[in-house]
Amino acid sequence: MNEVTQVVPVSDAIFMTENIWIMISAMLVFIMGLGFACVEAGLVRAKCAANVAFKNIAVPAIGITMYALIGFGLMYPGTFNGILGFAGFGIGDWANPANFTSAYNGHFTLFADWLFQAMFAATAATIVSGAVAERVKLNSFLVFTLVYVALVYPIVGSWTWGGGWLSTIGKAGFHDLAGSTLVHSVGGWAALAGVMILGPRIGKYVNGKVHAIPAHNIPLATVGVFMLWFGWWGFNAGSALSGDPKATSWILVTTNLAAVAGIITATLTSWIVSKKPDATMALNGCLAGLVAITAGADVVTPLSSWIIGAIAGVLVVGAVFMFDRLHLDDPVGALSVHLVNGVWGTIAVGIFDMTGDYSVLTQLIGVAAYALPCFGAASLIFFVIKKTMGLRVTERQELRGLDQSEHGQESYSGFQIFSNM
Repeated sequence: MNEVTQVVPVSDAIFMTENIWIMISAMLVFIMGLGFACVEAGLVRAKCAANVAFKNIAVPAIGITMYALIGFGLMYPGTFNGILGFAGFGIGDWANPANFTSAYNGHFTLFADWLFQAMFAATAATIVSGAVAERVKLNSFLVFTLVYVALVYPIVGSWTWGGGWLSTIGKAGFHDLAGSTLVHSVGGWAALAGVMILGPRIGKYVNGKVHAIPAHNIPLATVGVFMLWFGWWGFNAGSALSGDPKATSWILVTTNLAAVAGIITATLTSWIVSKKPDATMALNGCLAGLVAITAGADVVTPLSSWIIGAIAGVLVVGAVFMFDRLHLDDPVGALSVHLVNGVWGTIAVGIFDMTGDYSVLTQLIGVAAYALPCFGAASLIFFVIKKTMGLRVTERQELRGLDQSEHGQESYSGFQIFSNM
């Protein structure tokens, strides 16, 4: 999704068509917020579902606001030193008529551009929400979201999509079409920091043993996965940053092949390991395939995309068990889906690239370049919040459930919510 390209003016008809496509893609990415809300609310316990729903409406509100105020200028600073630049506060020069014609970048207007990019910014922070669910203080999480989306996400994003240093390494630069690393791993590294500093939920790990805490509404989580899958069409194909027929249709095909492959292999893997097919593993297998193909959907063949998704489906199941063995409590599998498969999808570009432009080494450099600052910055933010505001609710509040303790309301008013739900 690198915007540093030569502007080639096009006809009014083509410009209007491509601008409409980018706006539709922005709407598709926006609806992913509903998908995240349903997935996370369905996979947590009933006594925390309203809290998760609240976070998923608050995160885009904060993220979009901060991206308008400062994030866009940090992520696309224009000519800069490749590490840190700032084009100024606000969305840009809205008073310049050229920003609303093909003279802006040849394909869409300034505001269509900002709208599409802002939806990505909101998505990165949403990934953290599910991983720290059921025990994080609401106000502390919202402060983390504000700082991370305002500063960390756009600064590291500028290194690739803003024309920074990673866009120039190797033969053709580090490649990440729509954010296997720049969105999903950026959110995933922050989620890992949060999970480590926050600690597991009460009763999850007792005397060294893992105790399952079942999801309370798998049908709701299923609805969420379908919404995310649908939104991913705009997430990936919109990242072609044009309405080019070949590019957009190719990306849609590779994206969907990876998704179905992830479902198949995650189902088979969980069936073999657990002796029964796990519905939540199938759902996360779909998301794992989508995350993995997001980096290279434009540069791999349809067959390769299926293989990438198939490997992602196996990885997501293995990662869920791995994080449990490490006593890293992630109620929705965000680390397994977004972090592990964000890394896998990024490396897969170097393995399966059909253009010959991208290498495994270049992609590994990109993975490391995002891992260290994102994990480090998130750890610092969480640590400061923990020492000042406090990060975790009290034991009594956690056992009662965050719906009641943080919001004074229930997700299912009138129904008895048992203590083990």
